Amino acid sequence: MLPLSLLTTSQTHPILVELKNGETFNGHLVNCDNWMNLTLREVIQTSADGDRFWRLTECYIRGNTIKYLRVPDEIIDMVKEEANRQRLTSARNSNRGGSGGGGDSQGRGNYHQGGGDRGRGGGRGRGGDHNKSGGRGYSNDRGGARGGGPRGGRGRGGSQS
Repeated sequence: MLPLSLLTTSQTHPILVELKNGETFNGHLVNCDNWMNLTLREVIQTSADGDRFWRLTECYIRGNTIKYLRVPDEIIDMVKEEANRQRLTSARNSNRGGSGGGGDSQGRGNYHQGGGDRGRGGGRGRGGDHNKSGGRGYSNDRGGARGGGPRGGRGRGGSQS
C-alpha cells in the first residue's frame, strides 16, 4: 500500500499529523498532493511540549515537515479493498496467455496486413515477399541454407546463385 493512496483515500476523514518539530495537528483532511502537502480543516494544533492548544479553521502543512501521520483503521481497510479490486480488474483485463485481439497468433496485432506469419526476426533484409519465408527463414527459396527470401538475404551486392 502506497502512502499517497492512503492519503487520497482518507480525504474528508479525521487525521493526526505530527511534524518533525513536535507539533501536532488534528483535523479533517481536505486535500493532499504528490509531495504530501496537506490541507486540513477544523484543526486543533498542539505545541511541541503539549501545554498550548490552538483551534484553526484551516491550515496547510508542507509535506517535508511531516514526521508521521495517523489515520483511522477503517481507511487502511478501504485502501486494501481498493487495491484488491484493482488487482482483480487488471488481471481480468490483461492478455496473459492469449492473443491480444486481431493479428497473428503471437498477439502482435495487425501491423502489416499480410505479415501475420512473421515470427522472431522476420521482416529484416531487403525486398521479397514477407509471406513466403517469414523473413529470415530456413526455406529452400534461393540463396543457400539460410536464404531469407527470394533475393538471398545477403545484404547489398551479394552474389546470387
